[in-house]
Amino acid sequence: SLNPHAGEHGLFGDEEGRIIEPAVAAEHAAGIDVRGPWPADTLVRSAIVDARYDGLVAMYHEQGHIPFKLIGFDRAVNVTLGLPIVRTSPSHGTAFDIAWQGIARPEGMCGAMLTAARLVHSVDACKHR
Repeated sequence: SLNPHAGEHGLFGDEEGRIIEPAVAAEHAAGIDVRGPWPADTLVRSAIVDARYDGLVAMYHEQGHIPFKLIGFDRAVNVTLGLPIVRTSPSHGTAFDIAWQGIARPEGMCGAMLTAARLVHSVDACKHR
């Protein structure tokens, strides 16, 4: 959700009911198994701790990055949607402050590259149907 407690039925904002819920309903009607909106703190627990979902869509940068950095700082991958290209990045960012010092860990970059390759392959497969 965008607002605290998924907006509390308009008490903390109406974007959930006015924008997000209709978008979720439209995707669900198109056959996509999508749910929400959920309060970010509740969703993260269900998705990560209980492993109930295959992925999360966050409404803004920090909302999505905080939990993943807490549980897997060196391994977490950010995927940006809505672009005409596949864009992935290590969730910890560029780490320019340690570049060329021989101390950077490769897991985040390797994960970003492997995720990008899987996404490109999936997009290519869909184009040929």
